[in-house]
Amino acid sequence: MIITINREFGSGGRELGKRLADALHVPCYDHQIIEMIASEQGLNEEYVANVGEKCIESAYPLTIGHRLAMMPLMMDQTIRVASAQRQLLEKFATQGDCVIVGRCADVILKQYNPLNIFVYADMDSKVERCMRRAPEGENMTRNEMEREIRRIDKERAQYHAMYADTKWGSREGYHLCVNTSHHEIKKLVPAIAQFCKDWFAEL
Repeated sequence: MIITINREFGSGGRELGKRLADALHVPCYDHQIIEMIASEQGLNEEYVANVGEKCIESAYPLTIGHRLAMMPLMMDQTIRVASAQRQLLEKFATQGDCVIVGRCADVILKQYNPLNIFVYADMDSKVERCMRRAPEGENMTRNEMEREIRRIDKERAQYHAMYADTKWGSREGYHLCVNTSHHEIKKLVPAIAQFCKDWFAEL
């Protein structure tokens, strides 16, 4: 039972993944992936997170000057992160049942026949959820938050496009699409967990 979670920023996909894993009594891999890659590769966690779900062009926009000179090093490190991420995902899949959030696991682990879930919500719900959970001292306006959500989702779509032929968020690429608009995540999880059990029982 390998379950992957792709999600729009602010949709609650990360929380859904964690709660779903708890309901199914399986591990959930999310930020631990960043921590493990950073440790194994001797890289900064923030750096790994920065390139871990962005295409190369988004992570390192080409400009003049020293950035161009640094591109070979950046490309090498980006490839190292991508390779380490693939190896970790395959390791998790071979170890047994799990839920994996993000990291293009739906495509990378295709040979393991995962159940792929996409979590989305309307913009008002995403802005509300992000502002409610914003760190203390972060004072974005609603318009600023909406722009940030759109920026992050664009980067996720570009990253996904490096691995997959299907469009990020398009229903053709997933087995289940969950709209969390105006819903508490914890109330949706029991039904989703049952769906997962029934799905794998019929394979």
